[in-house]
Amino acid sequence: MRTTILFLLWAVPALGDLHRPPVAADTVAPGVSLRLAQERAHRLKDIRYTLAFHIPEEQAGPAPGNEDLSSPVTGEEDLDFVCLDTRRPLQLDFKAARDQVGAMTVNGHRVTPDLRMEHLVIAARDLIKGHNHLHLTFTAGNRPLNRNREFLYTLLVPDRARELFPCFDQPDLKAVFKLRLTLPEGWRAIANGRAAAAGRAAAGGRAAVDGNAPEKAGAAAAMAFAPSDKLPTYLFSFAAGRFKDSVRTSSHGPVEALYRETDTAKVRLSLDTLFRQQEDALKYLETYTGLPYPFQKFGFVAIPDFQFGGMEHPGAIQYKASALFLDDAATLDQRNARANVLSHETAHIWFGDLVTMRWFNDVWMKEVFANFMADKITRTDDYDLRFLTEHLPAAYAVDRTEGTNPIRQPLDNLQDAGSLYGNIIYHKAPVMMRQLELQMGEEPFRDGVRDYLKTFAYGNATWPDLLRCLQRYTTMDLTAWNQVWVNETGRPVFSCTYDTSGDVIKKLTLSQKGEDGSSRVWPQVIDVALGYNDHIDTLRFTMKTAHTELSWKDGLPKPRYILFNTLGLGYGVFPMYGNTIPFVAGAQNRVIRASTYINAYENMLDGQGLTPFRFVSAALTNLLLEHEELNMGLLLGQISSCYWHFLSPLAQRATGKVLEIALWQAINGPFTPAERKLLFLNYAGIARSKAAEDSVFKVWNTQHPPQDIKLSEDDYTNLAAGLALRGYPGSDTILAAQGRRIKSPDRQARWAYLQPALSPDQAVRDKYFYALKDAQNRTKEAWVLSALGYLFHPLRADQDEKYLASALDWMEDIQRTGDVFFPQSWAAAVLSNYSSKSAAKLVRDFLKEHPDYNPRLKGKILQAADNLFRAQRLESAPKLEKLGAVPWH
Repeated sequence: MRTTILFLLWAVPALGDLHRPPVAADTVAPGVSLRLAQERAHRLKDIRYTLAFHIPEEQAGPAPGNEDLSSPVTGEEDLDFVCLDTRRPLQLDFKAARDQVGAMTVNGHRVTPDLRMEHLVIAARDLIKGHNHLHLTFTAGNRPLNRNREFLYTLLVPDRARELFPCFDQPDLKAVFKLRLTLPEGWRAIANGRAAAAGRAAAGGRAAVDGNAPEKAGAAAAMAFAPSDKLPTYLFSFAAGRFKDSVRTSSHGPVEALYRETDTAKVRLSLDTLFRQQEDALKYLETYTGLPYPFQKFGFVAIPDFQFGGMEHPGAIQYKASALFLDDAATLDQRNARANVLSHETAHIWFGDLVTMRWFNDVWMKEVFANFMADKITRTDDYDLRFLTEHLPAAYAVDRTEGTNPIRQPLDNLQDAGSLYGNIIYHKAPVMMRQLELQMGEEPFRDGVRDYLKTFAYGNATWPDLLRCLQRYTTMDLTAWNQVWVNETGRPVFSCTYDTSGDVIKKLTLSQKGEDGSSRVWPQVIDVALGYNDHIDTLRFTMKTAHTELSWKDGLPKPRYILFNTLGLGYGVFPMYGNTIPFVAGAQNRVIRASTYINAYENMLDGQGLTPFRFVSAALTNLLLEHEELNMGLLLGQISSCYWHFLSPLAQRATGKVLEIALWQAINGPFTPAERKLLFLNYAGIARSKAAEDSVFKVWNTQHPPQDIKLSEDDYTNLAAGLALRGYPGSDTILAAQGRRIKSPDRQARWAYLQPALSPDQAVRDKYFYALKDAQNRTKEAWVLSALGYLFHPLRADQDEKYLASALDWMEDIQRTGDVFFPQSWAAAVLSNYSSKSAAKLVRDFLKEHPDYNPRLKGKILQAADNLFRAQRLESAPKLEKLGAVPWH
């Protein structure tokens, strides 16, 4: 059996497994093709980059948000590598214009740069079998440098290293990077390697470099860094600017943090927590993996409006500043999110940095482990609840759509790697991995993971490589398991039947099939609960076939109701038998309550349960009885989604009045201040009546929220934006006043940028939106996405639906020019708030008129438009609600 399984594991489609023999890749084409990557992986080794970047004093523009990037960042590069085959030209990746390449020598000989189709081509005659040395000067691209008025940072994942400097931009050609920066006066910097001198650029001179004496350099200063550990190009990184710094001593040596936060209360409340949680994460991972921290240094930088939550560059992890620096008004969700992102990026040190995917089709491997391990690191007594609420709704939101994708996807060219990212790899994959751990057992699973890390440390691996390591520790057929969970799309749909005799159940049969009607089986551990008047009995079993039968000789008492997937371990659409919505509110187990809320919502979306109108009523009833903050957040999110997406204008008006009254009363009810804050912010989010808007304005104006609620600066900013969206009297004055309240210059610049999107003047909004066609106006992606949220808010759907056609037309350019999450975030911001037939027709017509549209980009559109399409189906569905029906009646 083992031999057969191992053979089949080798036969798993490689999708980029570079163990295959080399294939000549003489054709020069845009991007980095799989064929080119395979060929270079067999030709090259022992790669070293020595890089110098000069950041000009003119980096700073006249005002925040209006940076002058006309003064280029120039660079110098020495590239050393061993070439094993010199019979063919060698392609070096550089996505740049011809004038961005300066003088160039190869092995001491001056050559004319041959730049074509995003590659510098080195002629075969100039190569030496063995060690080669290349030297050149260049102008760096602005896009990967993320230049701002007072800071910049590199973000090179997945293929932007080739826009910054000439390189072999593929993950399996790991290299050592030695870096030198010339910086404007007063700037600090952080990079992968240790600083060879102090991290501050002092005026009037250069810092000591590698033990040399300081060099005079006018108002600039040079900073050098020691050679890095071996890294793929996408993990090479530096950040520099007018940052503050804090250094703490830990068991892993000095830990440096750079930040720009000016709110002293946030800094005081956050810094100790950040260092402590980072240290705790490192210790946990060392224990779990059995491997000590594998890199020369540890440090991080908090970046305003960073595109991602974080990025795992060894020695210089980047985080979104707003996720790290919280005040005493932070919700449990915000605190959990901070702990999770810190743990996620720290887990990447082992999963992604130490062992890196061989090709980007397996980018999901590092992400699933980072999320999976982050959940373990932050494990507290609410672990099961957080896992359930964090992952299942987000995974379902994609996997139920027409645009869903498998966890593992093929990739022919690295330039398309950004389209692989999404909630399937961040949220479905951790559910899959937890199921695998449950079925293997925690210790065998951990032992297989340790085997994998030790085998491929400082190297590259594929998903089949990991499966082979895990297979040594289990008798499971991982090939069959892998096929349905990893290589295929979709969810199972479950049904249940019972055999009863009098007042007892003799047999319970749970069945599954694919949501697409297929007979596929997802092997998984599932819990079923039988609910009685005074208690709940939970049954756990592993479902390995299409039908799983549980039987009892003497039977079990017939319950009043049955709940499925009660501890949130399973994945799929579970039936709602019995009038469970009222009963579940009294369940003591908060995970059971959360799982039932999620199941009810999924059934509603499938038209199999309550109508949206009735669902809002049931969810509101449960909300007012709920005293678990995470569950309250879940219910409020469901209520808001139904309210904005699935209710007709008439139903919105009727429901809105009830929601306003109920939420305002609850704010003054027996809840904690944190729970009351959730209720108030959601009250502000649905406020439509004059009385409700006046209440929100009063809180914003006086800055005195009710009932001990603490609101942050960001909360008040959002209240001001919400009032403007509603056309509240004096909106311009409110927006201007809020701008004066904001103290941070970074947040002031962001707020100023957003003003046109909030303008009541349609012409102003039109001008702002159509300017986004130019990629130069989309560089601050986090700001753009916030603006789109205002432009495409449901309250403006009638006025701004005209933007939809253009927003879809620009998607291909957005994919070419944006960071990895930007296309899907753009599509979600544009499409997810519409519910009209005309908008649904426009999207359908667009896709029909573009039959050859990029399939992955089409998938992102279909994912984002799911609520739009579903609203049409729910509107036309029969208004029948399955209440009180149990399968033995």
